[in-house]
Amino acid sequence: MAKLYFSYSAMNAGKTTILLQASHNYEERGMQTLLLTAKLDTRAGPGVIASRIGLSADALAFCNDTNLLSLTEKSNLEKKCSCVLVDEAQFLSREQVWQLATIADMLDIPVMCFGLRTDFQGKLFPGSGELLAIADDIREIKTICHCGKKATMVVRQLENGTVVKDGEQIEIGGNDKYISLCRRHWSEVMDEKT
Repeated sequence: MAKLYFSYSAMNAGKTTILLQASHNYEERGMQTLLLTAKLDTRAGPGVIASRIGLSADALAFCNDTNLLSLTEKSNLEKKCSCVLVDEAQFLSREQVWQLATIADMLDIPVMCFGLRTDFQGKLFPGSGELLAIADDIREIKTICHCGKKATMVVRQLENGTVVKDGEQIEIGGNDKYISLCRRHWSEVMDEKT
């Protein structure tokens, strides 16, 4: 029986690299994968999943109103789909997470989602929250803070290094805007009292 998987981490932990490796493993065995990524993230180009170490693959881009169940059913009719892999899963809507669960439960296709758990203010993304609630298998991918401890938080900063404490939950960026920190160092730069 297929499962819904959620692998999460802070920035720079290698989520996308792991996703692309999983897709390669399926394809190497002659199986077809369906790659999905958020349409709003165009850093590597529209509909492209790219890791910081140079790996990339074309993907179908989804918006908040894209029906991922219908999309997968259509793709599966054209070519049998052995696995659905979702990058930037934090940008999924709650409804889309349930659509992905239906893909695993009713179409018997494994669904592997990769994304951030929390935003720069330490708040859950809606997609991540729903995945944490209903995924069959949840895995943390670890990365480290500058102090060497496990990084679990993300800080947004301006070009001059000033930490951003308020603003929209979603602002696309990479190393140019975000730094992964342990909770202690995140609290210090965000001036959170413990």
